[in-house]
Amino acid sequence: MIAGCMIGTCEALIYGHKAGLKLDEMIGLLSKGAAGSFTLEKLAPRALNRNFEPGFYVEHFVKDLNICLEEARRMNLCLPGLALASQLYNAL
Repeated sequence: MIAGCMIGTCEALIYGHKAGLKLDEMIGLLSKGAAGSFTLEKLAPRALNRNFEPGFYVEHFVKDLNICLEEARRMNLCLPGLALASQLYNAL
C-alpha cells in the first residue's frame, strides 16, 4: 500500500510540475482531501526541498515487496499494482 502511495505521490508531483502548478500549494490542497497521506504531507515537501535522506532503505522495501508478491502467488492472487510497484522499486 505504501509503495502505491509513493508512486502516486511522485506522479502527482511530476504532473503538477508539468502543468505549471505551485507544488507546495498543490500538496497543501491535496493533503486536506481524500488524497491526504503521510507520504504526501511529510515526504513530498522534503522532495521539493531536495532532501532525499532515506527514511527507509529501498533494499528493505524491495525485500518486503517480494515477500508480499510471494504470498500473493501462494494465495493465487493477482495484484498488478503490487507487481508494478515491485518492478519500479527493483529498477530503482
